[in-house]
Amino acid sequence: MTGTATVVGAGIGGLATAIGLRRAGWSVTVLERRTELERYGAAFGIHPTAQSALDRLGVGDVLREHAVPYRDAHIRTPDGTSIARLPLERIERKAGRPELLISRPYLLDALLAGLDAFGDVPVKLGERVTDVDALAAGQDLVIGADGIRSAVRTACFGDRSGPREVGTVAWIGIADIESPVHGETWGSGRFFGLTPVEPSRTNWYATAPEATTADELRGLFAGWHDPIPRILAATDPATWIRYEMRHLHPALPSFVSAGASGQVALVGDAAHAMTPNLGQGACTAILDADALTRALTAAPPGPAGIAGALRAYDRERRRSAQRTAFASRTLHRFMSTERTRLRDAAVRLLPG
Repeated sequence: MTGTATVVGAGIGGLATAIGLRRAGWSVTVLERRTELERYGAAFGIHPTAQSALDRLGVGDVLREHAVPYRDAHIRTPDGTSIARLPLERIERKAGRPELLISRPYLLDALLAGLDAFGDVPVKLGERVTDVDALAAGQDLVIGADGIRSAVRTACFGDRSGPREVGTVAWIGIADIESPVHGETWGSGRFFGLTPVEPSRTNWYATAPEATTADELRGLFAGWHDPIPRILAATDPATWIRYEMRHLHPALPSFVSAGASGQVALVGDAAHAMTPNLGQGACTAILDADALTRALTAAPPGPAGIAGALRAYDRERRRSAQRTAFASRTLHRFMSTERTRLRDAAVRLLPG
């Protein structure tokens, strides 16, 4: 079926949904409250399932032009001892393709290029949605892709579910040197991650609840294994991003609504914002977009067809995405514990 849709939010999930709906023949408009798109340089891990979804959206080849494979990574202790390998080899063997890493600007550009190819999908910046009912009145469907503080979600479900801090401050950055090792190093109450992002550059992320400045962060990791101190020294603190880690809590009873606010579907962080520990935020948003597009494409025309498609989307995605969000939050607690001897002994039992 086809219809008219407004996508609220021009992040990964919103742009991917807009592409999918337009490819299916829908008339689509994208509204973004920011005056420019977020292009900070964090790296996204793109699982093979999300890569397949991007292929169906027609942007997989553009993605691969700038992505790098992620094949060898370990969990280490602060002295550099490897206690486990991340299951990247098993992922590649099962899927027939590796996990990919790509910086946020490149992924956004790939999605924007896919949208621009149609030539008739406006992306309106600086558009803050305050009346979802009025917006829905003129559309067959509204997609809430407006992040963890979603106005669309609040209009449909109230404010019971909302951003909740997990008590951890995260730092991210990109160093202009290539790390000889990748993966995560787990200490007592803090951890540090290193991933490739493009040739001769390294994406890093860290948590250290007691650090409030760049100098304090560098000091807390000064005695950790190489190249962690070198990575921090090689990154300009002016480019670092510091933020309070949050997740959406409690979990929503549904990702869709057919009430007073019209026919509405939530995707990405608006539906299931999670901690970054599993690196699945971008993937789940892409999978949401793909599933919603497939459900609507297969639906018969008319409001009843849309309602049925939204129910099918909710059945496919809600429990899966919420399980991922719960697993990521659980992993965060596990990684951040101060009972390191028990944790590290458990990690050593993981399959290689």
